[in-house]
Amino acid sequence: MLQSFNPKNENILVSINGKLLPRKEAMISVFDSAVQGGDAVWEGIRIYNGRIFCLNEHLNRMIESAHALAFENIPSKEEIKKAIIETLKANGMNDESHIRLTLTRGEKTTSGMDPRLNTKGCTLIVLAEWKKPVYGTAEMKLVTSSVRRNSPMNLDSKIHHNNLINNILAKIEANVAGADDALMLDNFGFVAETNSCNIFYSKNGILYTPSADACLPGITRKKVIDIALLNSILLIEKNISLTEIYNADEVFTTGTMGELVLVNEVDGRKIINRSGEKMTSILFSVFKKMTNTEGEPLPF
Repeated sequence: MLQSFNPKNENILVSINGKLLPRKEAMISVFDSAVQGGDAVWEGIRIYNGRIFCLNEHLNRMIESAHALAFENIPSKEEIKKAIIETLKANGMNDESHIRLTLTRGEKTTSGMDPRLNTKGCTLIVLAEWKKPVYGTAEMKLVTSSVRRNSPMNLDSKIHHNNLINNILAKIEANVAGADDALMLDNFGFVAETNSCNIFYSKNGILYTPSADACLPGITRKKVIDIALLNSILLIEKNISLTEIYNADEVFTTGTMGELVLVNEVDGRKIINRSGEKMTSILFSVFKKMTNTEGEPLPF
């Protein structure tokens, strides 16, 4: 499921610190912390039907992540919103679009690790593209990676940071195995998430998802939990083993980039729905309605 280039993105305008630049001119300094050490935080935000979906949730998480990393001079939510809306308006985007929002610690005075070298404030990048959900209606095949998901002992997954080498190494293993994505375990061997998404499974009418110990408690994940509660679906967060995933009735992933996607195979085991229940049909349908009706309306 390799993403393909959309020709409509050839001439997009990208916002860097409030300045709109053509795609080919949109660059940051080699002294920027994102280049020097992956020292940045990010969000993926989707545009549906003239609305920015879950905007406040994404901005709150970005600002909290930046605070956790001790960024200084973090722009306000209002400043970030202004940059987002200006970028979308300049590109004429009001549907079927995706924003990669990045906030770095900023430019350093000289190459080095010490955050005290960052004296110019943060760098804010708003990269908006024409991009439909990346998996479409296809189902996914997963393979378990040997790379463990970071725990709070190492780099807390609650910080939505740009240092994604852990996930990229897992994705490489999936590519080599001919799978669509990698399933990542925590340090105890329990399922955490995939290299790019949260994961759920259903069994005998009950919905399960891993406890958010070594995984990002994603915004789409939270939406699915809310949908389950509103539809009287029993949801349990717990430590989940691979054996439970192999024997699930249904398995699916959640994330902004791909929305909700069914998984039909994990480590060569086909996901066989022995109960006959189609819990995902309810969850997927309600989520689709949410994306078309909720969110911050665009003022243009």
